[in-house]
Amino acid sequence: MTIDDKQLNHVALLARLNLRPEEREPLRRDLSEILAYVEKLKEVDVTGIEPTSHALPQKNVFIGDEATARLSKDDVMGNAPGRSGDLFKVPRVIDENG
Repeated sequence: MTIDDKQLNHVALLARLNLRPEEREPLRRDLSEILAYVEKLKEVDVTGIEPTSHALPQKNVFIGDEATARLSKDDVMGNAPGRSGDLFKVPRVIDENG
């Protein structure tokens, strides 16, 4: 399958590509090869094969959201760069003048 100028311009517009003239023919050739490969894949008999979203089984790798022992206030405040009572004291990061 070959890509004509109208299709190439449409794909470039959708992809927000500002193609230089020397880039047009290589892109046209690459897209044509990709579409030819997709057409070849359509010939494969997939009867009886269940559709999947992943080739391998997926599992949840996140830990459960469970309450655990907390650090004491003194342990937490021991990591503070500075403190003001029970609050972290940090350098000012906002310029009041703008």
